[in-house]
Amino acid sequence: MRNLVLIAMLGATSACAGSGFIPAPSNAPVFQPPTQSRTQAAEASSGPASIIGQRAQALTSRFGTARIDLTEGDARKLQFAGRTCILDIFLYPRANGAQPVATHVEARLRDGGRGADSEACAAEIARR
Repeated sequence: MRNLVLIAMLGATSACAGSGFIPAPSNAPVFQPPTQSRTQAAEASSGPASIIGQRAQALTSRFGTARIDLTEGDARKLQFAGRTCILDIFLYPRANGAQPVATHVEARLRDGGRGADSEACAAEIARR
């Protein structure tokens, strides 16, 4: 019974308490979004980040014939193999009916499967 009374009292006092919200001062800086999107920045850079946004045809032109080319629904996975590493590139459409483009890249060592530097792996595969 005491617990019920205590819980009721706590609920009543917490209802009276303020929300704790403190408004920002009127001279506080306003968030400005970056002028360049993440995708645009990734596409503009070199290495594996330059893979993001590319269609399958551009990737096979750069890395050669994919060792594995899987399609599931509107998604696609291309796998390229170098001498020391494996590069997996995942492609998804960015809008309904759009061509799939690379959205994610993973690299791993052939020996043991431990994670690898995707930039070095992409460079190795592109040089073959």
